[in-house]
Amino acid sequence: MRAQRVSFQGGAPSARQHSSSYHTMPPWRVQHGFAEGVGYTAPICFSPVSHALRPLLTMTVKLALSARNRLRISTLAASLSVASCMFMATSPAFAQSASKKPPVLIAQSQPQPTVPQGQTFEEEIIPQRYANNPNVDAFINDMVARYDFDEPALHALFSGVSYSATAVKLVTPSPSPTVKNWRVYQSRFLDPVRINAGVRFWRANQATLQRAYEEFGVPPEIIVGIIGVETIYGRYMGNFRVLDALTTLSFDYPNTANRADRQATFRKNLEDYLVWTRDAQIDPTTVLGSYTGAIGIPQFLPSSIVQYAVNYDGNKRIDLRTSEADAIGSVANYLRQNGWESGRPVVWRIGSDAGSLGVAQAAADGQPEPHWPLDQLLRAGLLLNEPGVDVAAEAGTPVTVVDLPSPGRGTEFKLGLKNFYVLTRYNRSFFYALAVYQLGQRVKAQMQAGDAANAVNGAAPPNGASQ
Repeated sequence: MRAQRVSFQGGAPSARQHSSSYHTMPPWRVQHGFAEGVGYTAPICFSPVSHALRPLLTMTVKLALSARNRLRISTLAASLSVASCMFMATSPAFAQSASKKPPVLIAQSQPQPTVPQGQTFEEEIIPQRYANNPNVDAFINDMVARYDFDEPALHALFSGVSYSATAVKLVTPSPSPTVKNWRVYQSRFLDPVRINAGVRFWRANQATLQRAYEEFGVPPEIIVGIIGVETIYGRYMGNFRVLDALTTLSFDYPNTANRADRQATFRKNLEDYLVWTRDAQIDPTTVLGSYTGAIGIPQFLPSSIVQYAVNYDGNKRIDLRTSEADAIGSVANYLRQNGWESGRPVVWRIGSDAGSLGVAQAAADGQPEPHWPLDQLLRAGLLLNEPGVDVAAEAGTPVTVVDLPSPGRGTEFKLGLKNFYVLTRYNRSFFYALAVYQLGQRVKAQMQAGDAANAVNGAAPPNGASQ
């Protein structure tokens, strides 16, 4: 079948669109919606169990196509529907998971539409790219052997997967290096929209955030910062079909220096995605997310969902797409499992004198994990601009030097501690980690200012916020 090209309209800018001091990978995520065009509606079939849980749904795909190609897409939509039905109905693994009724299920609700905006991409659609594909066939055989999947059902599923040229384009590094600009990056994520939305999110979920702090040791402002940077509190969660994105990047990752490692990572996520959707009785063709397959309010990849997602609203179902409580608990659990140190700082400020800046510049080696003993930097002439820190007690504390270049303004420096490194485990970017921290601090300050104003005026804090 010949390839067809369709224009896709880009969504809100994502943190993954900007690299940091040591971020060597291409941008991770953006969201995109469909361009204006003819709408085609294809029914999505579910297993008997999922059909009983929710009504039959439809998926509408708007494609800007010529009249000649509409019949092709209509035929493709029908094929996808049949493949979906075959996968859900014929797999004994799905029937087995339905009969077991595990105590905790991972539920993915129907995606919310996003407003098309931003950059326009030209999408190359290649249906049946992965049917009779030797690499995919080997992957299917492995899934059958290790996880007892139904082989014909998996072949039917992958025969309906489309190649996503947009995903390939977005993970391909730019031929010319991108100029790093911390001030521009910072302004995109510490904006009034996110700060105000963060205040509303915090107030609406104050009890849950406090419970997560007490259980996992992660302060509310850190969780609020991550969710705000990732999706503006669930506003932009992605419109890529996760199955297409993960399959494309598993078997057709672009020819880059780290191609083998990246393909292995995406294949592991594809593997976890298929197991997760099977066990949770989710139609794998219906889940939408980012162009790398990240899902929901906190943008968890499938492997992170399997390893770190928790049910936190008490309904025994993990739903990162609509449950803010599950998103909060899952982010907190992720950070704790990756080494978050309760009660410890994230960054320290340094002096602005020439000696401190010179030492920082020499020690800024781009390594995210803290490895410089604080006293070594102090002996070299760096001054710490943190009056409340007991320098003698912290002499052996390892830190990393965080460099934040802004063309025309010079480079800012901070010292990152263990908790800063943990934030880079969520996204490998100095810029990202500091934006998360600073957004959380701005939201917290605005909440406290509002509470103080209410106290002066004699009004009760919204939602029982403490004064």
